[in-house]
Amino acid sequence: MATGETGFDDVTYDLISVQYHSLKAGHDYGQYVRDARNAKQDDIADFFEQVMKEDSDRASKCHEFIKRLSGSDESGPAVT
Repeated sequence: MATGETGFDDVTYDLISVQYHSLKAGHDYGQYVRDARNAKQDDIADFFEQVMKEDSDRASKCHEFIKRLSGSDESGPAVT
């Protein structure tokens, strides 16, 4: 597997990127939930909470994959 200038292979880099963006979005969604609750739009707040959970689950799955790749020949030198 090719390793770029970062020391990460493409798959590990991609997983880290998805994990980061999922966690970042989850942080932002917290404000959206508060905004919807303050506007008495509970169904919309529930929707934002569901989206936040999906991103949290996505970040967790990425973490599992990154752990699996750590220490393997497939992970590149940055995570071995």
